[in-house]
Amino acid sequence: MKFENSKYSKLLGYKKVDFPFGTIYITRYFVISELNEGIHVDYTIASELINAFSEDIRKGIKVGYIANRINSYSFEPQLWLDFNNEYDFLVASAIVTYNDFSYLNSSLEKHFFKKSLKRCHSLDEAIEWMSNLNEFSKEFKHE
Repeated sequence: MKFENSKYSKLLGYKKVDFPFGTIYITRYFVISELNEGIHVDYTIASELINAFSEDIRKGIKVGYIANRINSYSFEPQLWLDFNNEYDFLVASAIVTYNDFSYLNSSLEKHFFKKSLKRCHSLDEAIEWMSNLNEFSKEFKHE
């Protein structure tokens, strides 16, 4: 399910940012990506996404990341290691998978990400899990 078709798009304030390779939705506590079919996420694409948050990173803002994998695309797991070494603004990550192959790929990625990474079968599951993290749960409940 796309974020804009979910109940959360009506409950959470968000900003939509379109890129040539996909769309991201920025909420107060987490970012949701919905990348295009068939792309390969490499360092260039990851850098472009990170640059979209450079001001927030400099301010020390912490967020969660949800990869809503409604489309099939490839991802270099090594990017998680590079990301862990260069940045510290992510609290946790969730990967929403819609088929067994995508779930297996996310299992591989889990080994490279040093923080909490949850594999989910629905966008609702990912958002609920993210909103209940200690870093967000108190504030999230009061909105």
